Amino acid sequence: MTIITRRRLLAIAPIAMLPGLALAQARPIRLVVPYPPGGPLDIAARALAEKVKDSLGPVVVENRPGAGGNLGADWVAKAAPDGHTLLMGAVATHAINPWLYAKLPYDPIRDFTPITLVAQVPNVLVMNAETAKKLGIRNVADLVAYAKANPGRLNYGSGGNGSAGHLAGEWFKAQAGIYMTHIPYAGAAPAQLALLSGQVDLNFDNLAAASANIKSGKLVPLAVTTAKRSAAMPEVPTIAESGRSLGLGAFDIDTWFGIFAPAGLPPAQTQRLNQAFTEALAAPEIKARFATLLAEPAPMTPEAFAAFVRAELAKYEKLVQRSGARAE
Repeated sequence: MTIITRRRLLAIAPIAMLPGLALAQARPIRLVVPYPPGGPLDIAARALAEKVKDSLGPVVVENRPGAGGNLGADWVAKAAPDGHTLLMGAVATHAINPWLYAKLPYDPIRDFTPITLVAQVPNVLVMNAETAKKLGIRNVADLVAYAKANPGRLNYGSGGNGSAGHLAGEWFKAQAGIYMTHIPYAGAAPAQLALLSGQVDLNFDNLAAASANIKSGKLVPLAVTTAKRSAAMPEVPTIAESGRSLGLGAFDIDTWFGIFAPAGLPPAQTQRLNQAFTEALAAPEIKARFATLLAEPAPMTPEAFAAFVRAELAKYEKLVQRSGARAE
């Protein structure tokens, strides 16, 4: 009969616990992207998931698209706040959709714990190159002058009612005191094809999506829609500086995305996640990967990100109301 002494029991106890401990540590974090695979959010999420695995353990990216991002966001909002379910939220899910949809299944503020802003991608006012040459439009001042002299002659496309491109166009029209016809398409890609073919005159497009056609000379960039010039195309002015002589005020619209957890996440876990993703965003390989998307890493503290989301939500309330856009 083998007698197990107290000393031996204490020695083997940690070993006996290892399988359960390993199982608990191996439970992956699910990073939900509320859009289809292949887009900028998905690419960024997968790059970050690979980078943070050493500090957080395995991270699995899960695409849950639908309803403009609402389905995936709602799924995370209703998950347990245990640090194992995260959302790659965006300007649409947390600032535009709450005003665009008559009924939203989640509250963008109360139902989430902000972790960090991940990146911002500028939007750019671009014209079909042939149209710009024919009309003699080389900059924002030329565009406004032509639109005032020819009311209703210009049109612009967007990825749909309530999209960032649509809202940017309505804000620009209101500030410049001009009228242009808005033509919504079923997504950003069809809108861009319409611009390239000359079916529409201009778009307020995502800079990453427009950059190749800008470099090839098919599109003319008149201005970026952000408060600062883009490091990717520093020669392109902002709308605000271009329109200063025209009386245009502040103008700042971009595409941003960030990490959220369900509401109620303990502060210690919030800080741990923030630290891991902040360190990942500072890594040279992540910066290089984001540069291919023309996305600028923009990590924040959880408190600063929360304040940022509240400000964006308030800003887009006015823009959506001005546009008259609604979605079911």
